[in-house]
Amino acid sequence: MKLPHSPAPHPARVSSGLAALHLLASAPAHASTPKEPTSAQAAVDQLPPSATLRKIAENGSIVLGTRESSVPFSYLVKDQTVGYSYSIALKIVDTIRRRLNMPELAVKNVMVTSSNRISYVVNNQVDLECGSTAHLADREPLVAFSNNFFLYGIRMAVKKKSSIVDYDDLAGKTVATTAGTSDEKLLRQLSLQKKLNLRIVAARDHAEAFAMLKSDRAVAFVMDDPLLYGKIAQERAASGEYKVTGTSLANETYACMLRRGDPAFKQLVDDVIADMQRSGEALRHLVHAADSAGRHQSALSDVAGVEGAVRASERPDLDRLKRPAQSVSCNSASDSVV
Repeated sequence: MKLPHSPAPHPARVSSGLAALHLLASAPAHASTPKEPTSAQAAVDQLPPSATLRKIAENGSIVLGTRESSVPFSYLVKDQTVGYSYSIALKIVDTIRRRLNMPELAVKNVMVTSSNRISYVVNNQVDLECGSTAHLADREPLVAFSNNFFLYGIRMAVKKKSSIVDYDDLAGKTVATTAGTSDEKLLRQLSLQKKLNLRIVAARDHAEAFAMLKSDRAVAFVMDDPLLYGKIAQERAASGEYKVTGTSLANETYACMLRRGDPAFKQLVDDVIADMQRSGEALRHLVHAADSAGRHQSALSDVAGVEGAVRASERPDLDRLKRPAQSVSCNSASDSVV
């Protein structure tokens, strides 16, 4: 008795290599010699089990979570995504192309925000997010993180003409930050603990928050200090009107986000980042990203975390490259917060 014959899958849903595999599985029992699976399928089968790599192979594309205004890490220039974190993501993509033997693997960018980036990863809307996401302990039950690739502090941008030096000077004033960030949580904790009575406005993204400072709707923008320097640099001629000030409320680290339960994919991502740090390629991309964002190389020493990035490129096996930030009191300027 012949088995029922299933129709071939639609080519838009299944890549050509996996379509051949599907036809083989659903063919009548007396079918002729089955076709060999494609090199992409063979490559997937030879790798440790990875739901993410299999999804990428089936779709013929990888979906990257990108940012609109996380300068100089992931941001838009004339509708094209650029930046240090994005260069890391593209290096990971190149490795995936080789591992899967899929040189034509397409890249699809999906814009995420601080508020929705975690849900996009969890719900399979993006396969990898490399932007300006802090590797925090309280996020690990939801998503997995790569090894860390940038160390930074949380401070504030203000106008130079203001008298604001540190956080006590913000008492009773309107302060901008970005919704869905650890910075927002920290700022609210700080206001309560120090009884500063801050009027905190959580903007949709970094560009909107900086615009509030620029238009005097807020006296300060509290955020990761490299992002503050990046936004100031974008002001070009007017960049001299702003400064970054204040005690660093926390030291945090950036990492790429990926789905939990896929150690093979995480290992691939970690290996790429470690190789970039060992070879000095990561630091070269960082300097290029900083220069492209409008900063002079001499200003790099002003950005908290660059020294850490240099150390990381020399010693990529340091424990801090894997360790998430821990929940601590926001009164501590030497530890990380959530």
